[in-house]
Amino acid sequence: MTLQELCNIEPWEWPEGTADFILETLSSPATDPEDRLLAAEMAGDYVVANDKLAGALLALVNNAAESPALRSQAAISLGPALEHADIFGFDDPDDIVISEKVFTQIKSSLQSTFQDKNNPTEVRRSILEASVRAPQSWHQAAVKNAYQSKEEEWRLTAVFCMSYIDGFKTEILESLLSANPDIHYQAVLAAANHGMEKAWPHIKSLLTSATVEKPLIFAAIEAAVIIGSPEAKETLEDLLEDDDDEIADAVHEALAMLEAEDLLEDEEDDEE
Repeated sequence: MTLQELCNIEPWEWPEGTADFILETLSSPATDPEDRLLAAEMAGDYVVANDKLAGALLALVNNAAESPALRSQAAISLGPALEHADIFGFDDPDDIVISEKVFTQIKSSLQSTFQDKNNPTEVRRSILEASVRAPQSWHQAAVKNAYQSKEEEWRLTAVFCMSYIDGFKTEILESLLSANPDIHYQAVLAAANHGMEKAWPHIKSLLTSATVEKPLIFAAIEAAVIIGSPEAKETLEDLLEDDDDEIADAVHEALAMLEAEDLLEDEEDDEE
């Protein structure tokens, strides 16, 4: 089976030996560059993540002889495993994707590579975006500096990172007004992740606008559920009859989640 064939099936249906196949592809410089890039992307999936693949990805990130595109993708693919390890820890064997030793090694190595400004900007941005999924003390200054950059790409990276670390609510609110659609989108996600009630007026304006792009509408729907404004249910209900079936389906799911939250709150009140 080829990498392209694997891409056409869901990861949980990948056959036995897929992790080794991906590792072999990553580790061979003679392999077609596009295949290695695809393998680096696939290596980030929880289904195949393990210490060996994580080590191979980290080696790519740190190898200046590799292309910036491959190094960047390798960094991004380390993100999910870092986040999983940060959340679940290492006490339950069933919850371990990478070992604690490898987790610590990745965090330390990514920090060092990020701080080396001789590395390409593309690589450093990807490292920051991946590493914040297991927040560390150095991230505050790194994200602050990125946000203050005159380069839009760095500001985009900063706002993406703000979803994962605290201390940037003012910057998130500022970014909701950004003319850059990518920064705007990431700001909506960040506001949602932090449950920012002050962002609700803006989220509501997106949900009631007829000119908002679909990805941003989906992000606003998610934000409405997480922020949980008293107006959220009514605002979402107005979207139920949307001509776009995907949007209507997303609204149905969002309303179901809000109703489930209301029921849970009622049960907790009754217990008191």
